[in-house]
Amino acid sequence: MRSLKLPRVSVIIPARNEEKFIERCVKSFLDCDYPGELIEIIVVDGMSEDGTRDIVNEISIRDNRVLLIDNEKKITPVAMNLGVKASTGEYIFFSGAHSEMPSDYISKCVQHAIESGADNVGGVVKTVPRVKSSVGIAISKVLSSPLGVGGAKFRTGVCKPTEVDTVPFGCYKREVFDRIGYFNEQLVRNQDIEFNLRLKRAGGKIILFADIELTYYSRSTFKELWNNNFGNGFWVIAGSRYANIPFSLRHLAPLIFVLTLLIGIVFCVFFSIVCMLLWITLGVYLLLILYESFSRGESLSITLLMILAFPILHFSYGIGSLCAIIFSERAADS
Repeated sequence: MRSLKLPRVSVIIPARNEEKFIERCVKSFLDCDYPGELIEIIVVDGMSEDGTRDIVNEISIRDNRVLLIDNEKKITPVAMNLGVKASTGEYIFFSGAHSEMPSDYISKCVQHAIESGADNVGGVVKTVPRVKSSVGIAISKVLSSPLGVGGAKFRTGVCKPTEVDTVPFGCYKREVFDRIGYFNEQLVRNQDIEFNLRLKRAGGKIILFADIELTYYSRSTFKELWNNNFGNGFWVIAGSRYANIPFSLRHLAPLIFVLTLLIGIVFCVFFSIVCMLLWITLGVYLLLILYESFSRGESLSITLLMILAFPILHFSYGIGSLCAIIFSERAADS
């Protein structure tokens, strides 16, 4: 690729205690096919207590394109904003510390951004387990399933360029931040969802491209899956205290499902028809899980673990959202 006509890009990587993944992540950008002199990589570290900082410092000594800056507040949107303000690129990329990009990731994103005129472009996530255990593999399969993640097209894939409400991490025009501001630092989670929705409401265009792919290392235990998705579900609702509707309707599906079951259980005591409808609902849900799990063609052990992973994913998210509603109501009454 000729560097004279290409824009300078900045890659921002928020990180905290990521010594197992940070080197692989940074190197995936350093070794890409985009002209090296047009790349800068900013690792924004949340005061890591493991070897993350030492690893990044060692890389930066060998390659001056890598910069380490501190995030004393240890919150992801703060890290993202610090990175943007320290960056010099015409296009701003974000990456999770436990993600890995193919060599053509930057070049394809820049090409599509220029040709489409989109404000933010991104690709499809290939989800793989952090630990290649049976549970880890099952979780990665569930997180790539339409039944597992609903309308998240960046996880399930697309066949052609598709306008969406969000993409993983993203490649943004720099002027987007001048136009709509920065990430909301009051949101502990889901700050990217809120930012992209704000961009869409301001007339921005976000496009998901099928030929862009990135690797994401998912949680590998049921406890990690529960905790992560409980937090995501909680902040989808709790974020409403700090932002104007920071979610899409599809993010409410787990909450609606959990509420439907809880209401059904309560009224089941008084109305037999409600009890029947409750059992039908649970039966249909179980059939969908069984069909989706067995249709993946995995081994029996992984299939059985997928059958368990689906409800853990859905219920943790929905219960997290419900807890946020209860918390918000109590805060309003106090």
